[in-house]
Amino acid sequence: MTVSKSRQDLVIALDAMGGDGAPRMVVKGADLARKHHPDLRFIMVGDEKLLVPLLKRRPRLAQVTDLRHAPDVVSNHDKPTQALRSGRQSSMRLAIDEVNAGTANCVVSAGNTGALMAIAKTVLRTLPGIGRPAIASFFPTLRGESVMLDLGANLDVRAEHLVQFAIMGSLFGKAVLGLVNPTIGVLNVGSEELKGNEVLRDAAARLRALDHLPGSFHGFVEGDDIPAGSVDVVVTDGFTGNVALKTAEGTARLYAEWLRRTFSSSIMARLGYLLARSAFQKLRRRTDPRQYNGAMFLGLQGICVKSHGGTDPRGFANAIDVAADLVRNGFNDKVRAELEGLKARVDAVLSPGTPTAATA
Repeated sequence: MTVSKSRQDLVIALDAMGGDGAPRMVVKGADLARKHHPDLRFIMVGDEKLLVPLLKRRPRLAQVTDLRHAPDVVSNHDKPTQALRSGRQSSMRLAIDEVNAGTANCVVSAGNTGALMAIAKTVLRTLPGIGRPAIASFFPTLRGESVMLDLGANLDVRAEHLVQFAIMGSLFGKAVLGLVNPTIGVLNVGSEELKGNEVLRDAAARLRALDHLPGSFHGFVEGDDIPAGSVDVVVTDGFTGNVALKTAEGTARLYAEWLRRTFSSSIMARLGYLLARSAFQKLRRRTDPRQYNGAMFLGLQGICVKSHGGTDPRGFANAIDVAADLVRNGFNDKVRAELEGLKARVDAVLSPGTPTAATA
């Protein structure tokens, strides 16, 4: 049976064994998401001996959940090649298979990022014109929200991959954030055109040469441009992007702890907190990493959302929200249509042998 695309029948496959707190965290997160989206149904893939008792405590969730037993689990220590070779009966692989079979609209996992990317790319395959999928998510900024990619899928990239990321990130910003003309920046150690390595300079030259981007190329941006919101789409390799993401999350937790200690240091400080409590609660919500949990693998022929492995049920529910919104917005159909329209121009610029300002 092929699943419906309607709001009344949106089916999400869940890797119930992925993540530090799985499967309890996954089940609780699905229950929270069900309350936000009463029309959701789930295919929960994992160890039935662990999942059945958890679902019995949540009868309303159990009514909209189908279980698929998976005897194996992809651990955080498994290499992607190992997961591909020996993980065919893992909860991660079988959950992705549900999307490929058409029985689920999308898949959400908090498991091993490298393994998830490798399996999803192999099973779901990439969209035409895309060589490597990329992990994209939102960043809070002074101007609202920006899109950043790649956040960990591709540690080493070529110039043509960064161009692909720029195109997909722009389309993501248009489809999800409603941006009319997203500005694009390539993350570098400086904003000058001569800064950075050859890959970055070559990618920037190709983007300048590409007519009719689904956005506007701004040029190079630096690390402090990310929270400033200098551009709508920040493009980088997966190594740098993942470091930036974890640094931002750690900094948010650091400042939250400093504030807690400061306002508990004296009676007057406690009084000051009480007077400004609503403002601090608003700040806490704005900087809570769980609010931005749920990164999409852009470039696949299916919706695959990666949750942070260390998240809690609320964060996992947010990842499910992202997946549901992407399906409802017809995101992949929009990307496919945009890429088809850009194909001739993209092929000319993405060709590894294309001369650019950086190589001419």
